[in-house]
Amino acid sequence: MEIMGRQIIAELWDCNIDILNNIELIERIFIDAALEAGAEIREVAFHQFAPQGVSGVVIISESHLTIHSFPEHGYASIDVYTCGDKVDPTVAVEYIAKSLDSKISEMMEIPRGMGPVAAESFKKLI
Repeated sequence: MEIMGRQIIAELWDCNIDILNNIELIERIFIDAALEAGAEIREVAFHQFAPQGVSGVVIISESHLTIHSFPEHGYASIDVYTCGDKVDPTVAVEYIAKSLDSKISEMMEIPRGMGPVAAESFKKLI
């Protein structure tokens, strides 16, 4: 079955705490990850939280790369979504995990655009 895109959700644990709280370094890592994967960057927006943590997005022609970091837990929540077959999201996620010095990484790939989804097959959150 043909898909329109691939989305990788990554849970990165035991990351370097100093990197997780460094907005400039995280922004550079995400830009480099997008380029490494062959993506075309459109916009970049990152925000530093007080007392700690960074959230950010790199918008690419093919979709996006996002992060929310929790330095106090050594944890980063990552989402890389690409449309088409030009960009491989696994390349970006692996680059990010390595750059954050993640010791434990769990990744789940979700095919997107396969057609209507049967809502009853998903666990209700409310």
